[in-house]
Amino acid sequence: MCRWLAYSGTPLLLDTILYKPAHSLIDQSLHSRLGVETTNGDGFGVGWYPQESIDTPALLRDVGPAWNNRNLREIADHVRSPLFFAHIRASTGTAVQQSNCHPFRYGRWMWMHNGGITDFHLVRRDLTLQVDPELYSAIEGTTDSETMFYLALTLGLEQDPPGAVARMVGLVERSGREHGIEFPLQMTIAVTDGERLWAFRYSTQGTSRSLFYSTRVDTLRKLHPDVAFLREVSDETHLIVSEPLGDLPGAWNEVPESSYGVVHAGADELCPFTPEPV
Repeated sequence: MCRWLAYSGTPLLLDTILYKPAHSLIDQSLHSRLGVETTNGDGFGVGWYPQESIDTPALLRDVGPAWNNRNLREIADHVRSPLFFAHIRASTGTAVQQSNCHPFRYGRWMWMHNGGITDFHLVRRDLTLQVDPELYSAIEGTTDSETMFYLALTLGLEQDPPGAVARMVGLVERSGREHGIEFPLQMTIAVTDGERLWAFRYSTQGTSRSLFYSTRVDTLRKLHPDVAFLREVSDETHLIVSEPLGDLPGAWNEVPESSYGVVHAGADELCPFTPEPV
């Protein structure tokens, strides 16, 4: 499987969230505590929205491990953004190639995933044929994750992200069961349009991969007034992560099973998630 983080809030250098935490995503690429695999070295990717514009996010993706990539280390000290996605990959069977590294991008949208479609090779053709023909040519790789993204786009992601993801999951589960697959899907997903951020935790079996969200900054300031980072960021700052980036007491909360969260200016929501039949 994989590990990922999504950051939204006060513009900061990528280094602040990618390298500096005690159990950073770079550390997790070698020493994951909660993932299926300890090592996640089958490629990485980061995506961000330049402060000047949010029309199209920038991407850096590579097939090597994140822990020794000089280009990633170089940009981390120079790229500042209010919204970052970062992902380290452990392949579930598809090729280790750049086009299979997350995040995936379409227009202003970014998407990343941890988990998998069970026996994807059995359902891949059926699912791919459900992608809108006008979107199909934009698919670059061979992963189940990218297929899920384009199915969600086909099913209305740009208008209704939670509904589109629910319909995508319903379609994947229906296809899987038609092929005799008992538990077709395992997923934690992050998706953003550059202004809002959605994160989903769900699996057919009801035992989903780990996912956590950060406690409100104003609450953490009261708990830990000596932590400089908390004084430097706004109350609108949030992190969603596959596993906690450190052991600061009270900082991390598990996303409930079969739920999704929305992060946007002024208010955040945590809602139940249920697949929709298609």
